[in-house]
Amino acid sequence: MLISVDEKNPRPFYEQITAQIKDAVADGRLSVGEILPGVRELADGLGVNLHTVHKAYQRLRDAGIIDLRLGRRARVAARSRPAGKRQVERTIVRRIEEIATEAAMLGVTRQEFSRIVERAAAGKLKGATS
Repeated sequence: MLISVDEKNPRPFYEQITAQIKDAVADGRLSVGEILPGVRELADGLGVNLHTVHKAYQRLRDAGIIDLRLGRRARVAARSRPAGKRQVERTIVRRIEEIATEAAMLGVTRQEFSRIVERAAAGKLKGATS
């Protein structure tokens, strides 16, 4: 699995790492039970502080995406059931609201924002149509 960080990206490194691992799980490049690089190994490979990678892994663990246990390598978790409506509201809607605020600050209209979201979701979500 190839993970990278971009110093020009305004997102913190731990968020970049988290997003890339989520993408890899979502599109099947990482499968259930697959072992992720160790914290130190990934930090050294990316040239970042090991606490940065640890924070990313903790976020992924808290989201139920990986299993993270002391003394063991991180693994892609098996989701026992789909997220409930409350979790979707808490997680997805909050992020969409943050992105919508940023889009408004950039002068994006509601229609443009809807098209951008639709393009970004195409191919990422099950049942997505073009």
